[in-house]
Amino acid sequence: MSEAAGTTPRPSFAGRNPAPNAIDLVGVGVVRESVELLTEVTWRVGNAERWAVLGPNGSGKTTLLRIAGGALWPTRGSVTLLGSRMGTVDLRQLRRRIAVVSASVTRALRPAIAALDVVLTGRTAALETWWDTYDDGDRIEARRLLAVAGLPVEELETRPFGLLSEGERQQVLLARALMGRPELLLMDEPAAGLDLGARERLLARLATLAADRSTPPLVLVTHHLEEIPPGTTHAALLRHGHLLTAGPVEEVLVADAVSEAFGLPVEVGRHGDRYTARARL
Repeated sequence: MSEAAGTTPRPSFAGRNPAPNAIDLVGVGVVRESVELLTEVTWRVGNAERWAVLGPNGSGKTTLLRIAGGALWPTRGSVTLLGSRMGTVDLRQLRRRIAVVSASVTRALRPAIAALDVVLTGRTAALETWWDTYDDGDRIEARRLLAVAGLPVEELETRPFGLLSEGERQQVLLARALMGRPELLLMDEPAAGLDLGARERLLARLATLAADRSTPPLVLVTHHLEEIPPGTTHAALLRHGHLLTAGPVEEVLVADAVSEAFGLPVEVGRHGDRYTARARL
């Protein structure tokens, strides 16, 4: 099917963010009910970078991602996203430029909504298609995003989102995120709960995106080195709300640094662009 004249053109991510960094945090701290969730975090994500953020439970990963998505105000410090400093812009408009794939999005979606409609809602970051109007070009693009993920497009035209497998849901949520032509893509443990096949299919899709120069900057949060997709350029390690180290992935994901972050001695292996970690027993 070709695009009809006057329909929405195929999304392009290139050249939309003129700022030198997609994320620029300086001295950021977050305190909630006297608990320090993040402490003096300074972190920058450049426009061509693909990041993995790792750390144990309670290390501050999700808090960091919520700040990067404009969904959480820090207690102190400076936050600049896509060239706009929090406190000087309408966050509702800023958040529309940032796509988030997380379990919170899954919980917010109505289980009976058709999978294709889930993708369509990503154009305006809505939760239901009746909130907006979509044209033929939007539907063509939604089908294309599902097809490149290797999903059965015709079946997903009507299949309820709540009846998809966990792997299919993650692929649909990723397609939804891309539908909005984001300038920043944030993913909170997208491979959590996936079986081996679903995980590898998702990582293959993420590797393709990482290799595409038109893909916006990408940040992926995970507990496991095995869930880091090929093409990841940078990594950060958190522990107890502190950013222990951040930089090029091959410099950060080394045994001593990972051992410090997770609080036990580990061996880090690398096979091509994939990483593994095992406890040293």
